[in-house]
Amino acid sequence: MCRRRLARRNLSDNHGMSRISHSAQAEDAPVRDTATTGEPLYRHHMLRWAWRRGKPTTGNTVRLLHGGQDFFPALIAAIDQAAFQVMLETYIYADDEVGRAVADALIRAAARGVAVRVTVDGFGAGDMPAELAERLRAGGVRLRVYRALRGFRLARRHLRRLHRKIAVIDRHIAFVGGINIIDDHNHGPFEGANLGPRYDFAVQVSGPLVDRIALSAERLWWRLSLREARGSERAAAVADYPLVTDLPPRPEATGGIRAALLLRDNLRNRRTIEREYLRALGAARHDVILANAYFLPGHKMRRALLACRQRGVRVRLLLQGMVEYRLQHYATHALYASLLEAGVEIYEYAESFLHAKVGVVDEAWATVGSSNMDPFSLLLAREANVAVYDAAFAAELREALERAIAHRSVRVLPDVHARRSPLHRLGNWTAYMLLRLGVIIAGVTGRY
Repeated sequence: MCRRRLARRNLSDNHGMSRISHSAQAEDAPVRDTATTGEPLYRHHMLRWAWRRGKPTTGNTVRLLHGGQDFFPALIAAIDQAAFQVMLETYIYADDEVGRAVADALIRAAARGVAVRVTVDGFGAGDMPAELAERLRAGGVRLRVYRALRGFRLARRHLRRLHRKIAVIDRHIAFVGGINIIDDHNHGPFEGANLGPRYDFAVQVSGPLVDRIALSAERLWWRLSLREARGSERAAAVADYPLVTDLPPRPEATGGIRAALLLRDNLRNRRTIEREYLRALGAARHDVILANAYFLPGHKMRRALLACRQRGVRVRLLLQGMVEYRLQHYATHALYASLLEAGVEIYEYAESFLHAKVGVVDEAWATVGSSNMDPFSLLLAREANVAVYDAAFAAELREALERAIAHRSVRVLPDVHARRSPLHRLGNWTAYMLLRLGVIIAGVTGRY
C-alpha cells in the first residue's frame, strides 16, 4: 500500500476512534520522575531506558507471593474486604478445594453488593464443571468465557488464548503472576506421583500501577461485552469504552517501588514482554537467573543469552524437569547444547512441576508474570507480567530461585548432555521441528 493511501487510512481511523486514541495517549504518557536522584539504584543504566519509554510508575508497593500458599490466602482476604468491585482473569479454574474456596469468597462479595466479574479461558478452563459455573452465576458473579471452543483446529484464532492471571480489587489492590485458580497439589493425571507443590510466583501490588492493571482488565471485559451485544445494546457498549480518565483520581506518588505492567496481546502490545526481556538482558553486567516452565525462545532471545555470556555475565536457567508435555519438553532439550557450550548453567526442577515465569537481572530488574518463553506466549496468547525496578525485590526473588536451584533441582552437565545417544538427539530435534511446523501452520513464524 502506498504511503499516501496509508496516511489517508490512518487519518480516517484516528477520526473514528478519537476516544480510543485519547485513551492510548493517556495510558502511555510518561510519569514524572519524583524519586531521589541520589540513590544509586536510580542511576542504574537499565532504569534510563525504562524511563525513556515512559512505562514504569513510582510509588508502588510490590509484595512477592511464593506459590499458592501465599497467593490464595492473600487473594481471598482481599476479596472479602472488597467494597465495590472485583475483577478476576484466569487461564484455569479448577473445581478443587482452592477453586471452591475462591468461588465462596466471590459469592460472598456479590452478596454484599460488590460487582464481581470473572473471565476464564475457553481452552484452559474448558473442563470447568457446569455446576461450578452455574453456582457462580446464581451467586451473583458475572462469568464470561474467553474464546469458548466449539470444535478445534490448528488456527491462530483458536491458539490465541487468555493466559494471563490478573485480579483487581476496588482498583486498590491487584495481583499478577503465573498462578491459576487451582490447588498447588492438584497435578491432574500425575496425582499418584507423590509430587510436591507446584513451583510458581505472583505479586500483590498497591499504588499507581493498579490503575493500569485495572484498566487492562476493564478493557478486556468491554471487548467481551461488545462481542456479545446485539442491536441497540451494541451502541451502548461502544460508548462505555473504559478510558484512563474514568479511573478515580490518585494523588501524585513519591518514593515506593518503580514497576511496570507488561502486556502481550495481538494489537498494540505484540512484543512488549519480549522487548523488555531483551533490554534487560542487553543491560546485564553481572548475573541473570531465568525460571521458565516452557522454554523455547526465539533467535533474538537465544542470541541475547549468548551475548551475556560473551560479556562475562553469569547466566542460570531454571527449567522444567518433569515431563508434562512430551513434545515441548524434548524440543527444549534440542536447544541445550549451544547454551551449555557457551557456559550457560541449566538446572531442571525435580521436586514437582515448575510453573514459574520469572527472571532477575543484576540488582535492579526483576519480572513476575504469566508469559513463558515460547511461541504460544510470545506470539499468540494474552499475557501479563510486572517488571520491578527495585534492589530489595530483586534480591528476594533471586534468593528464592537460588534456594530452588541448590536444593530442589538437578544441574544439566555439559559432558553428560554431550554423551546422549544419536537416537536421543534425533528425538529432540524431531520434537523441535514439529513445534516449528505447528508455528508455521498457525501463521506466526515471526522470530521462530
